[in-house]
Amino acid sequence: MEFADILHRCFRCGYCKFPENYQDFNCPSYSRFRFETYSPGGRMWLLRAWLNGEMKTSPRLAEILFSCATCGNCVEHCVFPKFKDDILHAFLAAREEMVNQGTVPPAVRDYLKALQVHGNPYKLPRSERGKWQAGLGLEPYSGQEYLFHAGCVGSLDERGTKMARSVAGLLKKLGISFGVLGTEENCDGNEARSLGEKGVFQSLIEQNIKEFKSLGVKKVITLSPHAYHAFKNDYPKDSYPFDVFHYTQVLAMEAKKLSALPAHASLRVTYHDPCYLGRHNKEYQAPRKVLKSVSGLLLLEMGRVRENAFCCGGGGGNFFTDLLGSGPESPARARVREAAETGASVLAVACPNCAKMLEDAVKAESLEGKIAVKEISEIIQGTA
Repeated sequence: MEFADILHRCFRCGYCKFPENYQDFNCPSYSRFRFETYSPGGRMWLLRAWLNGEMKTSPRLAEILFSCATCGNCVEHCVFPKFKDDILHAFLAAREEMVNQGTVPPAVRDYLKALQVHGNPYKLPRSERGKWQAGLGLEPYSGQEYLFHAGCVGSLDERGTKMARSVAGLLKKLGISFGVLGTEENCDGNEARSLGEKGVFQSLIEQNIKEFKSLGVKKVITLSPHAYHAFKNDYPKDSYPFDVFHYTQVLAMEAKKLSALPAHASLRVTYHDPCYLGRHNKEYQAPRKVLKSVSGLLLLEMGRVRENAFCCGGGGGNFFTDLLGSGPESPARARVREAAETGASVLAVACPNCAKMLEDAVKAESLEGKIAVKEISEIIQGTA
C-alpha cells in the first residue's frame, strides 16, 4: 500500500481530534462514535496492524476506514510537520487497497457501481442531467468566459438543483459570461477518488479533459467545493491547463454589484465553512466577503470557524454512503446546534452537500422556525 512506510510515525497523541483551542472534538467520526479506532491516530494503529498481518480484513475494519469524512482537521492540527500532509493520503491509499481486494462496505460498493454504470450515484439516465436548468435561459457552452459545472448533486439531487438554479440565476443577473454542458456534463470524480476507486477517477479525468479541450474551456466555475478541489488539485495540469473558481470566488469579484441590490431587514446569518473549500483549499474570505456585501446582513460567527470549522459529515463520500448515521451525535446535528446558539436565523452554506446534510439536521433537531439553512445566492436573492 502506498504511504505504508509512514504509519509508524504517528505518535497517537490525539491532537488531530481537536480544534485549535482543544475545547471540543473536531474529528467527525470520533465525535460521532467516541471510540479511539474512529480517530485518525486509531486508524493509523489499525492500518499498521493490518499491513503487518496482525489483523485480517473484515467488514468492521472497512466500516471504520470508510467512515472518515476526509474533512482535513487531522492534517490541520497534526503537530508533526513532516508527517501531517500524508495523513489523509494514507487513509485514501488504504481505501484503494480495500477496493482492489473487493472488501468495502455495501453502501460504498453501491455508490461505485452506480457511478460506473450510470455515470452518477443517483442511477439516473444522462437525459436527466440537464433538467435543472429548465426555464433559466442558460446558454450551452460555446466559448464564453466560464463553463459552469453543476456536478452530480447540483444536477440530480432535489436540494442541489435548487442551489444550482439559484447560483446560475444570480451569475446571469450579474452579467457573468458563462455556458453550461447540460446532458453532456460528466461527474468530476472527487468522491470516487476519496472512496478509493482510482480507476474510475482516472477515467472521469480523461473524459472531462477531453471534453474541455475539444470545447476550448479555459475557466470553470464549480457549484461544489468537492468539484473545485478535484479540478484544481487532482487533475493533471500538464495535459490541459484550465483555471478553476468556486462560485463564491466569482461572486466576491462582483461584491460592489451585490451591495447595490435591495437591502435585507436586519438579517442575522452565521456561515458554515465547507471543508473542501476551507481547510483543503484555504478559501475562507470569499464567502464572507459576499455575505458582508449584502446590505442589512449581520454575520455572526460560530465558535468553530475557518480552519477549525466542524465538518457536516458529508465528505469522503459519506453524503452518499451515510456511514456516520443520523443520530443525535451525528456531525450535522451537532453543527446546527452550534449554529443555533449564535442567535442567527439563517445558516449560510456554499456547498450542495452541506445544504442537504444541514437542512436534514435542522429538521431532526426540531429547529425549524428558529434557524433556516440557505445557500449564499439564495440569501442574496431572498429566495427559499
